[in-house]
Amino acid sequence: MKKDQNTRREFLGNLSKVALTGAVVPLTSAVEAKPAYPNPTPEEFRFLTAPYLQALGENEVSIMFITSHNAYSWVEYGEDDFNQKATAESEGFVDANNTLNSIRLTGLKEGTSYQYRLRSKPIVQFDPYKLVFGDVIDLKGGVFRTPSNGDDKVSCLIFNDIHDRPYSFGELFEHCGDFEFDFVALNGDMFDYQTDEQQIIDHLVDPCTQLFASDKPFIMIRGNHETRGKYARQFKDYFTFQDSAYYLSFKRGPVHWIVLDSGEDKEDDHPEYSGMVSFDPFREQQAIWLEQELQNPAFKDCKYKLVLMHIPPFHSGDWHGTTHCRKLFHPLFEKYKVDMVISGHTHRYGVHKPSEEHSYPVIIGGGPKTGSRTVIQFYADANALKVKMVRDDGEVVGVYAIS
Repeated sequence: MKKDQNTRREFLGNLSKVALTGAVVPLTSAVEAKPAYPNPTPEEFRFLTAPYLQALGENEVSIMFITSHNAYSWVEYGEDDFNQKATAESEGFVDANNTLNSIRLTGLKEGTSYQYRLRSKPIVQFDPYKLVFGDVIDLKGGVFRTPSNGDDKVSCLIFNDIHDRPYSFGELFEHCGDFEFDFVALNGDMFDYQTDEQQIIDHLVDPCTQLFASDKPFIMIRGNHETRGKYARQFKDYFTFQDSAYYLSFKRGPVHWIVLDSGEDKEDDHPEYSGMVSFDPFREQQAIWLEQELQNPAFKDCKYKLVLMHIPPFHSGDWHGTTHCRKLFHPLFEKYKVDMVISGHTHRYGVHKPSEEHSYPVIIGGGPKTGSRTVIQFYADANALKVKMVRDDGEVVGVYAIS
C-alpha cells in the first residue's frame, strides 16, 4: 500500500513539474510515424484489375476496378465517343484517395450500347490546402448494353463451387460455344475462404474480366465458404448489391429473379464459428423480405419466378443450413408458385424434378473437381424457360424446360 502511495506521489509530482515548467509531451513522433504519400513512377502506378460491371439496370450500371496506389479516378463514356464523365460521390465528397473504386453511371438510355474507359491519377501529396496529383493513366474498358423494360427474353450463365480454382472459369466457359448471355450469376463458393484482396483479384476478378466481365455484368451470390476467413467481412466491398444487401430481386425479361443468401451450413453455435456468426436470424430476416417481394406488384406481369441460392432446400442432406432454408423458404416457394430453384453446394450435379416434396424443380450444379464441374445455361422467353447443364468435358448432363 505504501509503495502504491509513493508511486502516486511521484506521478502527481511529475505533473506539477510539467505545469510549473510549461513542458509538453512531444507529438512529433506520432506525426513522423505516418507514412508519406508515395510518388509512384508511371511504371509503378497502374490498374490492378480491368473494369468489371455490376448491377446493370435499364438506366444505370456500376463500374468497379482497383488501382495500385491511392488515386482520383473516373470513367469516361458515351454512345459513340467518350463525351460524358462519371465519378463516385457521397455526402458532398468526390470519392478519392482510395484504390478500390465503384463508379455508378446513371441517366443511361434503356436498350442502348455504351463504350467506356477508365482514367486515374495518383495522389502524391494530400495536405489540408494542397493536393498534388501524379500523371494520368487510362485503360480501355468495354462495351455494355442496358436492358430494356420491354425485353421479352433473357439469358445467363450460372457458375457455382469454383473453390479457388480460377482456371475452371475458362475451361467451363469454352463449352458454352455460341450461347448468347446477358449476365453471369456466380452462385456461391467461388472461394474456399477469404484471405485478402489479392485472392479476390487472382481467383475471381481477373479470370472473369478476361472472359466477359468488362462487357457483361455478374452477380456475386454468397455461398457458405465466402463467409469464412479473415477477409470475409471486407468481401462485400468488392461488389455492388441492390440496396447493399446480399439478397435481392429484380425483373429481367419475363423473369422475376430472386437471389437469397443461404448462409452457413452448420448451426450458429457450432465450434467451427467460434461464436462469430448469426445466420439463423439473417435467414429469418430474408424470409420476411421474400414474402413481400413475392407479393410485390412490380413483378406481377413476370411469367416466371426463379430463385438462385447456394444451398438447396432439398437434396442436400440434413445439415442445419439445408433444413433451416427448407423450413423458412420452401413454404413460400410453394405458396407463391416459384417455377424453379437453382443451387450448388453439394458438389453433385443433378436435375431434381417436381415431386411430393417440392412442386418446383431443383437444379444443382456440380464441382469443384475435374469431372464434376458444370456450367448452367439459362434461357427464358414468353414461350418457355430452359436450362442446360454442361459438364467440364462438354457433355450435357442435365436439361429441364417449362413451356
